[in-house]
Amino acid sequence: MSPSIRPALVARSSLAAVLVAAAAGAAAPSASAVSAFYTPPAALPADNGSLVRSESMKLGAGVNIPGIATLPGRATRIMYRSTDSTGQPVAVTGTYIEPSKKFYGPARPLVAYAAGTQGQGDECAPSLGLENPLGFNAGSVNVSYETPTIYNLLNRGFAVVVTDYVGLGATDRLHTYVNRVDQGRAVLDAARAAFKVTGASIDSSSPIGLFGYSQGGGATASAAELASTYAPELNLKAAFAGAPPANLADTMRTADGTTLTAVIGFAVNGFVQTYPQLKPILDANTNNAGKAALKKIAGACIGDGAASFAFQKTNQWTTSGVSISTVVANNPVAKAIVDEQQIGRIKPSIPVRIITGTKDDIVPHAQAKRLAVDWCALGGVVDYRPVVQYFGTGGTSVNHLGPMLTESSKSQQWLIDRLNGKPAVSNCASVKRML
Repeated sequence: MSPSIRPALVARSSLAAVLVAAAAGAAAPSASAVSAFYTPPAALPADNGSLVRSESMKLGAGVNIPGIATLPGRATRIMYRSTDSTGQPVAVTGTYIEPSKKFYGPARPLVAYAAGTQGQGDECAPSLGLENPLGFNAGSVNVSYETPTIYNLLNRGFAVVVTDYVGLGATDRLHTYVNRVDQGRAVLDAARAAFKVTGASIDSSSPIGLFGYSQGGGATASAAELASTYAPELNLKAAFAGAPPANLADTMRTADGTTLTAVIGFAVNGFVQTYPQLKPILDANTNNAGKAALKKIAGACIGDGAASFAFQKTNQWTTSGVSISTVVANNPVAKAIVDEQQIGRIKPSIPVRIITGTKDDIVPHAQAKRLAVDWCALGGVVDYRPVVQYFGTGGTSVNHLGPMLTESSKSQQWLIDRLNGKPAVSNCASVKRML
């Protein structure tokens, strides 16, 4: 690790430690702490991306954090219609931000931003985090760590729309964490909804880019695959997918026993809600500790989850003493559902840049590299950039978070170049030789 990178990673690790300490002992949040805005109506509009409701919101209120306390734009809280992985209409919330800075090109670009893991409680929604970068709601700690990147995009004069994903914020269901179709569609429909916001300066000619890291990287990767059939009218130009969990089974194995063990609970809870056939399988295979852990995780933000379950192994949650990933692998029904989440089987309709740390201790490098190889084999335009890491970080998440911090400017610039009309260059010729 170079001397220039090490201090940045130490700083990020120290910040994470402070946040985890602050979250320790926090009670699970309740839906009553969320504004009535987030409760969906009984009936939704017919078209995906239609606005259900909107209201103005403040940005960065309540906490004085230098550089991110106030963002350069006017924000609108939105609720819009999407379609979930079962084919049913679903209300999704989010935020559209109209930048204060002028854009001097032919049409102001739009970035559909997909946040990294926030949690599963409604109080963890990115829209609430943008309103209060360090929030304490009903005992839950919500940290808007994506805010600096959004700030930078706004300062370029780009409009930004941020999805809350399915069930994160909206009070009618749990967040369907890492559900491939749900999150990809939520990103695309957020872009559709942005054009309908009163006062938005974007129009149908505006180029659109997708940006996300970690869970967000998986969401933008899924959106890039789904766009040509689900949202062909959108003027999409490119997608950035940082550390994408393209192979969920591999990611569940790697995340187990780390600071982010709770993410396995987020995934399990979401899938049991979407696929009721999983519930008897879960009930039969989890012990009392596992059932209690999953219940607590269902209302937790990422800081709460780390404080309560860091370095726990999921074999402590099962009746057989094997890990949750092993339970899934040994059950054909559960295995098939997890396999449905695989990203890399559909050619992306736009250029995609993938970055991944070579010793990522949460979302494994090999499966992200496999995504690049698979897309290249399908004829996709892929710019794959491994971030070389010389030392493992033992499940502390430092190697997972590192590229998000150290590669942020270059990642944004790559997307900005595509939105400004600069052609993407594929490195598939070398990617195909990497396995």
